[in-house]
Amino acid sequence: MLSWLPENISTFGPQIDRLFYVVHYIVTVTFVLVMAVFVWCLIMYRHREGRRATYTHGNTTLEIAWTIAPALILVFLGLASKSIWDEVKENIPVGDVQVMVTGKQFNWEIVYPGPDGKFATEDDLQIDNDLHVPINKKVRINLGAKDVIHSFFVPQLRLKQDALPGRTIGMWFEATKAGIYEIPCAELCGFGHSGMKGRLIVHDAAGYDAWQKEQWPARVQLDTSDSKRG
Repeated sequence: MLSWLPENISTFGPQIDRLFYVVHYIVTVTFVLVMAVFVWCLIMYRHREGRRATYTHGNTTLEIAWTIAPALILVFLGLASKSIWDEVKENIPVGDVQVMVTGKQFNWEIVYPGPDGKFATEDDLQIDNDLHVPINKKVRINLGAKDVIHSFFVPQLRLKQDALPGRTIGMWFEATKAGIYEIPCAELCGFGHSGMKGRLIVHDAAGYDAWQKEQWPARVQLDTSDSKRG
């Protein structure tokens, strides 16, 4: 297996990696075969004194073969990718955690719904560029853009999705390893594009609870009062 891919930290990452390896090896074998034919042609049909050029009409059988073979490969790859496409792009879960991410020149606006679990209410919290999520929980992101096309990309999650102005696009992931990972914009969006970088901060369970208590101390007080009444 190849070792130069970024570390995978998502539940669906292994399936994407396997498909990537299949495509990579097919392309590699095809490249080697084509280059071998080129080299053979360079040697066999090089200039020779006294040799006359000849006209070759072609080989119908060979032409049919090299048309059918790529078509079969494309059909195979399409069928092989359908299940992972459905899982990542089509069957988007509600999620244990929901976050709204909006790209703008040149940062990510990240809105958390607060203790009530609803967006556009008074307890919403906006933090630019820092996406805090818990480990081993399904995270649903409602992705949008304010100005131009951006692209939310976390290589370690094997997740990339364009953010379009005027549209809200759902996506999800489940991170399996705590840590801090970069969220670059993967679509040229203006002169400050290279500096548009956020952070995905994956907390363990205790760390995520502690982070929430820091953001919404009123909820902590309410939870404490309720426990005392009980």
